[in-house]
Amino acid sequence: MSSAVEIRPITADDHAAWLPLWLGYQRFYKTTIDDATSAVTWQRFLDATEPMHAALAWRDSVAIGLVHFIYHRSCWTQGDYVYLQDLYVAEGQRGGGIGAQLIEHVYADARANGASRVHWLTHESNTDAMFLYDRIADRSGFVQYRKIL
Repeated sequence: MSSAVEIRPITADDHAAWLPLWLGYQRFYKTTIDDATSAVTWQRFLDATEPMHAALAWRDSVAIGLVHFIYHRSCWTQGDYVYLQDLYVAEGQRGGGIGAQLIEHVYADARANGASRVHWLTHESNTDAMFLYDRIADRSGFVQYRKIL
C-alpha cells in the first residue's frame, strides 16, 4: 500500500525536487520555457511580496506533483481571485487523487486568504484531467482569447 501524500508550500530547499516536475509539465504540454524565466518564476515563489505561490505533493520524501497559483484582483468581487496556473502530477502517479489534493490545497489557501474564486484553464486535449475538473469545479462557458506580445 502506498504511503500518504503530503501537500506543502515550497521552500528554498525544494528547487531540486521542483525542477524535474516543472520540466515534466513543460514536456506534457510540448513547450519549453527558457531557464532565465524559470529562475525568475522560482524566485517569485519564494518572495513573500509576490502574489505567486507553489506547493509540492510529497510521498516518501519524493516530490510527485506540483501546483502553481497566483492571486489577483477582480472588478466583480471584493475578494481576490486565484488563478491556478499550473498543475502537474508525475507519470506513474496519476489517477490516485494527487491532482485533486493539489487543487484542494489551492482551495484551502484561497479560503484562508479571503479569495472569492479559484479558476484555471486546461487544453481541450487534456481529457483525462477534465474528468477530475468536471467533478470538483464548474465550467464557466467562457472561451479564452489571447494575443502574444
